Amino acid sequence: MIIPKYSMGIGDRFAHEGKAQLKAFAKAKEMGVEIAPVWNKSNREHQIIHTQPGDVRKEADAAVKALGWKNPYFVDADHISLKNVDGFISASDFFTLDVADFTGKPADEKSIKAFVDKHAAYARKLDIPGTGEVFNITKESLEKIARKYLLAIQEAGKIFRKVESVKGKDNFVTEVSMDETDMPQTPVEMFFILAAIADEKIPAQTIAPKFTGRFNKGVDYVGNVAQFEKEFNQDLAVIAFAVKEFGLPKNLKLSVHSGSDKFSIYGPIRKALIKFDAGLHIKTAGTTWLEECIGLAEAGGEGLDIAKQIYVNALGRFDELCGPYATVIDIKKDKLPSADEVKTWNSAKFAETLRHDQKCKGYNPNFRQLIHVGYKVAVELGPKYYAALEKYEDVIGRNVYQNVFERHLKPVFIG
Repeated sequence: MIIPKYSMGIGDRFAHEGKAQLKAFAKAKEMGVEIAPVWNKSNREHQIIHTQPGDVRKEADAAVKALGWKNPYFVDADHISLKNVDGFISASDFFTLDVADFTGKPADEKSIKAFVDKHAAYARKLDIPGTGEVFNITKESLEKIARKYLLAIQEAGKIFRKVESVKGKDNFVTEVSMDETDMPQTPVEMFFILAAIADEKIPAQTIAPKFTGRFNKGVDYVGNVAQFEKEFNQDLAVIAFAVKEFGLPKNLKLSVHSGSDKFSIYGPIRKALIKFDAGLHIKTAGTTWLEECIGLAEAGGEGLDIAKQIYVNALGRFDELCGPYATVIDIKKDKLPSADEVKTWNSAKFAETLRHDQKCKGYNPNFRQLIHVGYKVAVELGPKYYAALEKYEDVIGRNVYQNVFERHLKPVFIG
């Protein structure tokens, strides 16, 4: 199973916006650019929303059937480990192997020595074309990298083989996720991570490294854009070199996690893709849920009441809802409107405060981030929330489509 050159992960927490999302991909296809939709949902979200991986498959298949989509599409077992992979295997054909818990922990000494010995020929000055640097690699630096990353890649191998034993050879797409670490991987670290992936015989088609800066949920990139651009370009160069050196899949490409709404880096990403003629997988999640809230607010009446209720309840449970996401949000509590203030808002005021339009004076990224992590409130509304999604499907769907196409697919892949 081969994933196309361009793909985008699309989360849909409440599994109602599949058709609206897919319409954006169909529009891109009309414009001559094929981008594969990849519906993704993590184990944590399934637990909170009380859904199953099979529900994501049903949504994706239903959207594809409704729109007559004839191109590739995928369902991602997002950030899975050996602990929870079993529940995802039958419904998924894309597996994001999350080995963050093993990064920084050393493998056994015999494995480390074997890895260093196998790749000792690279302990020299290494010129990786396209990086703009010559790297001085020693056996000591190679061993240090092995101690930091080898165990994690061995774990990825175990997860991959578990999935393969059930799905069969070449029947799914594999991504290795290395993004949940403290510091970005250097080009040399990236090179030897890919060597370890090849040694484990993982046919990875995408890899998600850690980049400099903060990739907070649902808001723009926070960091040095020039440094990000340098890292992104160097990673593309390293991948191209490693594919030839280690016999990895020729379509191996970068994956950018928490890529939704990172508007300030979309330009550099597109420029680099053109320069290297490279592919990309970019994961978005949560923004569809935010567009649902915007659509509810714009619908007025009961929809606006529900949107207000979600914010007011989330504000009252700030610590509970923000805690699990502390590393990927930055909310200034003093910049949040009070519950009493929001209760007086009309549709336009609520929508402009939540919608990610940086040119709009009313936009409030703190408000947006709180609602982003407040989806548990909607879960607790139960049938009331789902009924509202059905009732206001048209206005919600319009917002979902515009968000996916205009703010994401177009700037990243079409230009």
